[in-house]
Amino acid sequence: MSGQAPSHVVLVRPHHFHPNAQTEADNAFQRRLVAPDADTARRAREEVEGLAAALERAGVAVSVFEDEGTSTPDSVFPNNWLSTHADGTLGLYPMYAANRRAERRDDIVQHLRTHFTVRRVADWSAAERENRFLEGTGAMVLDHLARVAYACRSRRLDGGLFAEVCGDLGYDAVLFDATDSRGVPVYHTNVLMSVGTEVALVGTGMIRDRSQRSQVRDRLRASGREVVELSESQVQGFLGNCLEVTGYAGTADEERLLVLSTRAAGHLSPAQRSRIELSCRILAVPVPTIEAAGGSVRCMIAGIHLPPPQEVSPMRKPVLQAEAVSAPQPL
Repeated sequence: MSGQAPSHVVLVRPHHFHPNAQTEADNAFQRRLVAPDADTARRAREEVEGLAAALERAGVAVSVFEDEGTSTPDSVFPNNWLSTHADGTLGLYPMYAANRRAERRDDIVQHLRTHFTVRRVADWSAAERENRFLEGTGAMVLDHLARVAYACRSRRLDGGLFAEVCGDLGYDAVLFDATDSRGVPVYHTNVLMSVGTEVALVGTGMIRDRSQRSQVRDRLRASGREVVELSESQVQGFLGNCLEVTGYAGTADEERLLVLSTRAAGHLSPAQRSRIELSCRILAVPVPTIEAAGGSVRCMIAGIHLPPPQEVSPMRKPVLQAEAVSAPQPL
């Protein structure tokens, strides 16, 4: 398995999904829906189920957790409050919107403790009381191989806290500014860029400062990545919001896949597609309802980088289906 591309992921299936009114002010990717709430919620559940099924067919292990509560509209995006690392660290993060803080769930943490090796839980969520925020692997994009964390400044990321977290995790911090053509800051780094094993997709043109832009490119290239440049319109189409994972479909041989939405895949140029497919297979899944909340496929996936327990071979992890729960169990 590539240390960059997890072979096991966590998804949350919401039962009362809707775009979050508390996040729309600074999320330029978010839009309101006119469909009845029940229809929106049903479509969102079906989109999570479709993503889970596509990943499982590709041989990626998936743990799906239910959220039947009505107070956590963005629970479909667990990567914002949770990160995992190959040294056995599980990170918990402070969330900007007050109604997102209940997304942190003890049952998910306990599930990971049971099925993987968790050596420590690093809980930074108390920074919420100081109005300092760092929304996990939404606010920062991690290069697990070179141990570099990339992040753009926004309301969702405090620069000082970012430096503290990187120091604790042992990552170099690369902090920069990114805005759209109207000057609106990019709210999460993972809509701007994605780092895979061999290729990185980045909307470098939205990093307006030349020295910062060069720094990001240079660090990626120094790590051995080929940079695939994305235009602003491609970023707005969620092409940067993708994730490389590892599958084992019907064989012990692993396969790297770049998972993204069908909308995002439609923005790929032939040259970009050809370059990506030299490194991994493209797996596109439709999630148009969930994209109305301002995030796409990568936001929906919390990748598991934890070591397996002693009795599980690292070459093939079991597919685990979490039990449904009536509501999130906050930490």
